[in-house]
Amino acid sequence: MLLLAGVGSSHAVVRIAEDRGGRIGTYVDKYQDLRSSGETVIIDGLCASACTIVLGAVPHDKICVTSRATLGFHAAWDLGSNGRAVTNQEATQMLYSMYPSQVRRWIAQRGGLTPRMIFLHGRQLMGMYRPCYLDARASASH
Repeated sequence: MLLLAGVGSSHAVVRIAEDRGGRIGTYVDKYQDLRSSGETVIIDGLCASACTIVLGAVPHDKICVTSRATLGFHAAWDLGSNGRAVTNQEATQMLYSMYPSQVRRWIAQRGGLTPRMIFLHGRQLMGMYRPCYLDARASASH
C-alpha cells in the first residue's frame, strides 16, 4: 500500500536519502526552488549538514519523515589556511536561525551546533514532523 499523507497524485514528491550535505549556498538555492515548486519532501534516510537547510526553506507541512529518516547537525566550517576545518561562527548562526523553533530547542538542549555531528531521528523526529508511509517498492527506488 502506498500512502503519502496529504499528497494528491498530481503533486510531485522529492525524496531525500543519503545526502551528506555540501556548500550552504548550493542548498539554499536548491531549496528555494523546491519551496517555490510546492513539492512535498520525504526525508527517508540521512540528511546531514547543509541538507538540513530543507527544514527552514520548505514549509513544515510540506515535509514528512519515514522511520529511516535521520537528520545530522553540526557547526558550519571553512577550510583554514592550514587546510583544516575552522568553525565559521557567522554561517553557523545563520544556519541555526533557519531551523524551526522545535529543532533549535532540540539542538540547544544538546549544546548547540559544534564541530561534532548530532543526530535527530526516531521518536524525537517523528514528534516534530508528520510521518510519511511508503510501500516497499517506493522506498527501495532511489
